[in-house]
Amino acid sequence: MQAPPPIPRKLLAPRHWPAWLGLYTIRMLARLPIRWLLAAGAAFSAAASPLLRERRHVIARNLEICFPDLDGRQREALRREATREMGRMLGEFVLGWFATDRKLASLSVTIQGLHHLEAVRRQGRGVLLVGGHFSHLELCARLISRQIAIAGMYRHMDSEVFETMVLRARRGYADAMFAKDELRATVKYLKRGGIVWYAPDQDMRGKESVFAPFFGIPASTITATHHLARLSGAAVMPFFHRRTRCGGYALRLEAPLADFPSGDVVADTARVNAAIERMVREAPAQYLWAHKRFKTRPPGLPSVY
Repeated sequence: MQAPPPIPRKLLAPRHWPAWLGLYTIRMLARLPIRWLLAAGAAFSAAASPLLRERRHVIARNLEICFPDLDGRQREALRREATREMGRMLGEFVLGWFATDRKLASLSVTIQGLHHLEAVRRQGRGVLLVGGHFSHLELCARLISRQIAIAGMYRHMDSEVFETMVLRARRGYADAMFAKDELRATVKYLKRGGIVWYAPDQDMRGKESVFAPFFGIPASTITATHHLARLSGAAVMPFFHRRTRCGGYALRLEAPLADFPSGDVVADTARVNAAIERMVREAPAQYLWAHKRFKTRPPGLPSVY
């Protein structure tokens, strides 16, 4: 396991004090009972929704084009619940980062499919766990880390204080953490038989992305899953997770994608998107619909938003 990064002395400067205050507040929230924390987050998000007109529009538009078979009332109910999920997501990030092991042990957690993982590891191969941006992605990464040594990939935060302290928290349970641009280090880790959790389901632009269907809509998608598997020889395994009605969490590892990667990067990326779409359909309200997943459009097509 990687050592947590030290706290640079420069972060003690007065200009960082507001960030430290915010971080202290978050750590205090982690002491609340789990149900209280998630309920408070949902209530806050619902109350703030009228002030977030753009995000409300993005959520509604995403649901409209991804679930055309739902009537207006069904989509509005789903939008309201997805909005509350944004607040629960904040609470689940707090728990994933700063809750004690004892607190998390009180959760009802089921994990299925570990035998798929063991079968791959007996072959001496690494595993790329492919998931999606659900409200509980951080928490479920920590929950599965109690069963397997897992590494993660992350994006840098704007705040140096949060960047340092969240990375320290993640390295408290993760075997390793890699920035999005540390592909060489990630490949080396996978070649050694490591397990890396990765979510490639956000709008991406540039030469390392292609248009692949997501809910039948061409979505600009990063091709890193194909390339990481090709360069490392790792198996690509869909990682499902959802919050259950009783407040617990159901985690599931599926069998690795067969014959992956192929020689067709677009086809491989489409298969990854199809797996994530199946995850979303199992728990649609828990997906991060506030993200402009279809912001980048193929040439000639009008804007979705």
